[in-house]
Amino acid sequence: MARDTVVVYGLHSVRAALESAPEQLAEVLLDRGRDDRRLQELAALCATYGVPVQRVPAARLDALAEGARHQGVVASQRGGGALTEDELEGLLDALDGPPLLLVLDGVQDPHNLGACLRTADAVGAHAVIAPRDRACGLTPVVRKVASGAAESVPFVQVTNLARTLRALAARGIWIVGAAGEADASLFQADLRGPLALVLGAEGAGLRRLTREHCDLLIRIPMAGRVESLNVSVAAGVCLFEAARQRTAP
Repeated sequence: MARDTVVVYGLHSVRAALESAPEQLAEVLLDRGRDDRRLQELAALCATYGVPVQRVPAARLDALAEGARHQGVVASQRGGGALTEDELEGLLDALDGPPLLLVLDGVQDPHNLGACLRTADAVGAHAVIAPRDRACGLTPVVRKVASGAAESVPFVQVTNLARTLRALAARGIWIVGAAGEADASLFQADLRGPLALVLGAEGAGLRRLTREHCDLLIRIPMAGRVESLNVSVAAGVCLFEAARQRTAP
């Protein structure tokens, strides 16, 4: 793989990359020891888009995927990385309706980030934003867990999250942070306008400076003994409540 490419593996992730930006795929490597229907369909899709295919030993795929479950397919994607702050500005400028953004304050688990991207895709969120330092980026594991959402949802990495939140607020975007001790309930908050939902890292929650840049802190009502939800689950609850409100009569 070339230095300017990223590794994408798994049937869903590679298919999504093919369907969203085939020109970015340098090549697709398939397990030469397998010839099942799903790999045949993927090979045919590569031919349709003119993407080179190689049949290679499974050991080579194992090495490229660093031992992860690749389902017999690994692709080399040019670019395909995170967007910058400037690109976020352009993305927001191009929107026709009120933005719906998910901001993750220092989420480090790639499985959580992948699940958040998948949920963001499901609700039609316009971007997922995260800090560049002390947070997970678009790793191959994230792409695999996201099942194609890493190719469909813009992922933005910023150098200064507080500055980005200030810039969003200057655009009239309502900054709503999730915190277990907040007085306001998620289901009482008005989430229908331009919105950035902010969730904190696993265990630590929102950092102090991030909290200070929120217009409102909300909590997810918890009826059982469990005091908090996994960040990806909490993101799903908040995003779908926002989506419900935005589509309600």
